Amino acid sequence: MTGESADWYGPDSATFGDRVAGAREAAGMTQAQLARRLGVKKATVVGWEDDVSEPRANKLSMMAGLLNVSIMWLLTGEGAGAEPPDAEETTDLSAIVAELRGIRAEMRTSAERAARLEKRIRRMMESGA
Repeated sequence: MTGESADWYGPDSATFGDRVAGAREAAGMTQAQLARRLGVKKATVVGWEDDVSEPRANKLSMMAGLLNVSIMWLLTGEGAGAEPPDAEETTDLSAIVAELRGIRAEMRTSAERAARLEKRIRRMMESGA
């Protein structure tokens, strides 16, 4: 694995679902094919790739083996994993990735702000104000 792939699929650049999708594509499998080989529904794989749900340990282990990547790489982006997309695609997508990083940071900030407001409302309701 190169340093470039560590950056492309690293924890600051990619989610678990991004790494599953990238490894599946690198292995030349469709979502349906991976689902069939793991003994799950296609919707389950879609959920994993969309970061809506996560596989149990036994499916995670099977998936790592089928995709020829380490479990640690799937979880964190560190270790033996899939190579990043071609350099041409990476260059074309770099602006989109940067924008997505910005959106994620904004979402984290907004979620923290919403949590503070919710806590404030609860305190006000409890005190009868």
